[in-house]
Amino acid sequence: MTQSIQPEVHMVKVRDGVEIGVAIYRPAHEGQFPSLFAASPYRFDNNTLPASPQFLWRETGPIDFYVNEGYVYVHMDVRGSGRSGGHFGFMDANDANDMHDVIEWVAAQAWSDGQVGSIGQSYYCMLQWFLGKAAPPALKCIGAHDGLADAYRAGVYHGGIACDFFPGYWWYQNRFINRFPAQGPGREQEDDLTQMLAAHPTYDDFWRERSAWEYLDQIKVPLYSSGVWSKMQLHTRGNIDGYLKAGGEKKLRMSGAPNAWGAAAEFASEQFHREVFLPFYDHYLKGKETNYLQRPQVQYAVRAALETGMRASEVWPPKNIDYTSFYLNSQKTGSVTSLNDGSLSLQAPAADPATTYVYPNPGWVAGVVGFGPTGPQGGFDSARRVLTFTTPILEKDLEIAGPIKLTLYASSTASDTDFFIKVSDQFPQSPEDRAKTLNPFAELVSRGWLKASHRALDGASSTDMVPRQSHVNPQPIKPGEVYAFEISIEPMAYLFKAGHRIRLEIVNGDSPATEALWPHYYRPDKMGQDTVHHDPSHASRLILPVVID
Repeated sequence: MTQSIQPEVHMVKVRDGVEIGVAIYRPAHEGQFPSLFAASPYRFDNNTLPASPQFLWRETGPIDFYVNEGYVYVHMDVRGSGRSGGHFGFMDANDANDMHDVIEWVAAQAWSDGQVGSIGQSYYCMLQWFLGKAAPPALKCIGAHDGLADAYRAGVYHGGIACDFFPGYWWYQNRFINRFPAQGPGREQEDDLTQMLAAHPTYDDFWRERSAWEYLDQIKVPLYSSGVWSKMQLHTRGNIDGYLKAGGEKKLRMSGAPNAWGAAAEFASEQFHREVFLPFYDHYLKGKETNYLQRPQVQYAVRAALETGMRASEVWPPKNIDYTSFYLNSQKTGSVTSLNDGSLSLQAPAADPATTYVYPNPGWVAGVVGFGPTGPQGGFDSARRVLTFTTPILEKDLEIAGPIKLTLYASSTASDTDFFIKVSDQFPQSPEDRAKTLNPFAELVSRGWLKASHRALDGASSTDMVPRQSHVNPQPIKPGEVYAFEISIEPMAYLFKAGHRIRLEIVNGDSPATEALWPHYYRPDKMGQDTVHHDPSHASRLILPVVID
């Protein structure tokens, strides 16, 4: 869907004298209208491109749709991008100040009725979380879709481990689309985001300024937090945290879109906005009677069970869950070929030998991934060269909804190590394929990460099921000493079907072959031997939020 309504372009001078570029899309007829405000570094000059998954950063939502529904759509280029002056600061305090000043400018225009709401996906949503701190008087509601709230933990340093996404793929992409926009003059962004982020590997004042998580409780206007389960490597937790911490009226919706490209297509569609967001905006910006207030407080899709529609709850996590422990042990399942083929059991462990692996594994060819039994022509096999712990075949469906945690007892020959955790849904496999040591198909359910030296918890914000590391003062581990690591795995709603198995995967890295846009580079200094302990004194366990009838 190509943008057809052409904008007026204005330069708005903000409090420190910098001029910010703003595109105004207005209804054709005269009058005063409520406005929807969006801000990003992706250039409003690129809005003439089709809003398709090919252009993942076209996350405005359908501009023409809202203009035809009687809204002014306002798109701001953040400073240091597009037509705006200044230097790009990656969600620094200037962005919040600029949004405040531009929103107040919008409210004062002759075509504005003084009512402003916010809109947008991903980076647009990430900036919306700062609007509680900015608190422009004209802002009446926030429609935050699919965006992280804590850039350190959710995107740049997963569990304290540097992720390639923002300093690599994302910054290259952003500079590229600013240099070669669909229309208008190109610009160079000379700021070095890669070096800026590398200079702050711990959660210091740089990150406190850029972490909207610190300010979420300052949101007092009505909030519709709309997240996407499949964006767990970046955004999922942000929408849940935004909902839980915001201080005003609020609702939560979690989409079952299958991946980042499906999520982009969903948010670009008029049907999605007509059904999901338009009733929210019409209620709070136009005073219309819509179905928004009658919606449940929380609506969420259950992945792998989409035919059953959205679940409803008055709280998150839902009340009808039982936090169930699945204990790691060394008993082989015979269901998967991996470094160990261990088990998950509902019974606490008896005497049980520990599980050890040496890294880097000689079979790894792309991060921690190697080829299957037929070699390169057979493609990558993500389970073959990692540790796995798998349940018996499920006798009945098992549904989860809520936070997930791994309590892991581990030691290392190194003074630091990384834990990359995956929870997967392992599908049934034919005896013939198992005899060939082909690995069964598995659907990734959720992920977690932790650098061992970053194990210290933030006592003020951690809970029993949602451990939150402080990332302030990393401390090395003593080689050979066993530590208890509390690892938060991204929250999820998923249906494991009868006949399938739940599989836990543990290793010290990931791979560009499996992580798409969000890999973590395997560092040359990661050499050693890690041991996972699962005896009565060290009961390593995966804790799942099992839905009960």
